[in-house]
Amino acid sequence: MSGTAIGESVGARGARSKALAVLRVRGWATAVALLPAAAAVILLAGGAMGRMNGGGWDAARWTLTVCAVVVLLAAAAVAAVIARATPALSPTVELPERSAPDLYRLVHDLADRLDVPAPSALALTPDCDSWLEDRTHPAHAIARTRRRSGEAPVLVIGSPFLWWMRVAELRAVLGPVVAGTGLAADPDIAAARRFVRGLDAAVADAAGPGKQSIGRPLSLLTGRIARVLLRGCQLHAAEMERWVAAAASERAQAVDYGLRIVAQEQVGLAYAGWDRLLTRVALPAWRMGRWPSRLDAGVVSALTELSRRDRLAEGFTSRLGERPACDLLEEPGVVDEAASLLAARLFHGGPAEGGPDWSPVDWQRYPDEVVDRKWRSEASRIHQVLDELGVPAATGPEGPTLARLMEHLSQRPGGAASEDLAAALTARTAREEAGSEPTGAAGPAPAGRDGAGEVLALWGGDPLPLFPLQPPRTGRELLADHVVAMVCCTAIDTVGAAPGLDWLDGPALLIDGERRADLMAPVLSLVEDGDAQPLRIWLGSLGVRPEKPVRLV
Repeated sequence: MSGTAIGESVGARGARSKALAVLRVRGWATAVALLPAAAAVILLAGGAMGRMNGGGWDAARWTLTVCAVVVLLAAAAVAAVIARATPALSPTVELPERSAPDLYRLVHDLADRLDVPAPSALALTPDCDSWLEDRTHPAHAIARTRRRSGEAPVLVIGSPFLWWMRVAELRAVLGPVVAGTGLAADPDIAAARRFVRGLDAAVADAAGPGKQSIGRPLSLLTGRIARVLLRGCQLHAAEMERWVAAAASERAQAVDYGLRIVAQEQVGLAYAGWDRLLTRVALPAWRMGRWPSRLDAGVVSALTELSRRDRLAEGFTSRLGERPACDLLEEPGVVDEAASLLAARLFHGGPAEGGPDWSPVDWQRYPDEVVDRKWRSEASRIHQVLDELGVPAATGPEGPTLARLMEHLSQRPGGAASEDLAAALTARTAREEAGSEPTGAAGPAPAGRDGAGEVLALWGGDPLPLFPLQPPRTGRELLADHVVAMVCCTAIDTVGAAPGLDWLDGPALLIDGERRADLMAPVLSLVEDGDAQPLRIWLGSLGVRPEKPVRLV
């Protein structure tokens, strides 16, 4: 794109003006570093011409010269550290062209219609968002993907979009994102972005737990200087990005504008389904050391279930007859598995590779291998805590029974017995989690299959998980989950109930093939108020015998 073409857009002109403002901050910093040298040159020139002679001038001349040399060396060292600092990069699943030729063809065709450069590569992220990412920094180069300075940025696409959206909807949603490659090629905007990313990386390096070495003081000095420069240009940089987004949106209006309005509704729906799938379905499996290997395919099931329950979502299932965007991939299952493993890594902190304590599970095996195992593990844990507290067994058959737990929690009114049990349960759970923390490497790990790319490509060693899904459960919440697990185990062992999977709510208790969603209310009455009567009524209505021992893990 020529500079004239860019200048025709109001948004582009605004972005360029803010980019120049960012570069002026860089220029001022350079001027400050050169100021002592300029003053020293003046004094040296005056001495050579015989106009600034004498003891005072000679002392000032040599003092300022030494100061200028020190400042120049320090400035050069700081500039080198900033230039070599590795900017932050999003963890992604690399998607080479051989793995998705149709998707590359769609993106290139979209770029041609928008009259902008095509993205240099595609990558997937396990999130409901899409953006452009510059990966031309030398530290970002990996095997077979080394990029030259000045190349177009990489297009990162949210993997749930590929499974839920249709091909035309995906093209419409990606329009404004791809349109951003035009301004990314502008020299001033590209230089401003590189400057800001370098400052941000230098601040992060200085703030990180670096090793004690002779270079540590220089890193701290660079971090302070970079922080000052960031404060000076952060407003201009933010305004520049807003103008860039406005210009890209304006350019994209010429392509699929009407369809984009409809497709944006699917973006919000996909986000809602993805969030429920992660927090309600995937998180229990991750805590059990299993990672669902088809999360993106699960989004379709979750949103289909949502459309069945929610009147506002009626009509969305009719879209499923159209071609899904995942058909643009050569091996959708392999890519889905790689994105699912990355999601577990990001949101839970699991190992980068599978193992005996970290293995995939498909949706068909989820009820037996995750739900049933989860309930029985929690039932075993709560009875171990009861043993530690010296709680006597209930009257009746020996062994772990629901009756023992109910009698203990209801022996004192107001839920007073729950406090001690919740505290002991929280402590034991914390000890077990600390003893079973994954030992997988934090760095990049190959997906191991052609087409999925490198699962953790271009990812540094940041602490995991990067994006925890939920805050830690309170003691009462943890206790309620364990009581529910004990009730479900008793129902399975006494009345032939079965573990199940609800796409929106996660583990579910099935009785005669129907999900029972009314269990939590009587459980909360027991945990919070010490009132066991509502739960006894619920159990009696189903014929569940709380005095019968259950099978534990």
